[in-house]
Amino acid sequence: MSDARRAALAHLIDHAPLFPPASLPMPDALDEDRRARADDHSWLLARLVWPASRLAELEGEDRTLSVLVDGPYSGDPRAEAVETRWASGLEGLAGEAYVELPLDEELEARVAELAQRSLRAKVRCGGAEIPSRAELGRFLRVCRDAGVPFKATAGLHHPLATDERHGFLNVLAACAFQDENALEGAVSLTPDALRWGDREAGADELARVRREQLVAVGSCSFFEPVYELTDLGIL
Repeated sequence: MSDARRAALAHLIDHAPLFPPASLPMPDALDEDRRARADDHSWLLARLVWPASRLAELEGEDRTLSVLVDGPYSGDPRAEAVETRWASGLEGLAGEAYVELPLDEELEARVAELAQRSLRAKVRCGGAEIPSRAELGRFLRVCRDAGVPFKATAGLHHPLATDERHGFLNVLAACAFQDENALEGAVSLTPDALRWGDREAGADELARVRREQLVAVGSCSFFEPVYELTDLGIL
């Protein structure tokens, strides 16, 4: 599948089976990740999200990681990325480090600080609080203007938005078309292009957006978004 679908979806899902709402126990979480890696659609899979405090549980597991820094962390050779919160501070962060930001009045200043340090942003799209489309749209716009790539997590495991949730294809469309109105409405993805209304983005543009803006989506489930994409006729 060398087309707009692969450009949009390849290595999109950072798999987080330990985290809510799945909250799978170990070793069920690891078994689920292994099942995802063996699936025909494993090309959608990116890293396994795992807490720094539980890395000992993965001894001997050959798996690329995004390490959630929840305590002391001295590094892991399997880690491609780390994730933390703004309140935990930025000192010592380098490389592909995602910093979760509150969507408050300090957003612009915080994103500017990330840009200065060549760090990345992270936004929660659900959980205890679901950001409004205006709030999420502002985050996308601020990151784009500052040249800061980001990942989105919590509640973004559905392709399409509804009145109650955001959708990752809508987020991708909002980035590709530089229009936060694309966070709602019908979005389609075919071999030729991602489409929203009368606008479309082909494979080259989608690859750029994935590289420079929406790098990954954190999801506690790999199979739920895959099944929904299949039902939509995208996979």
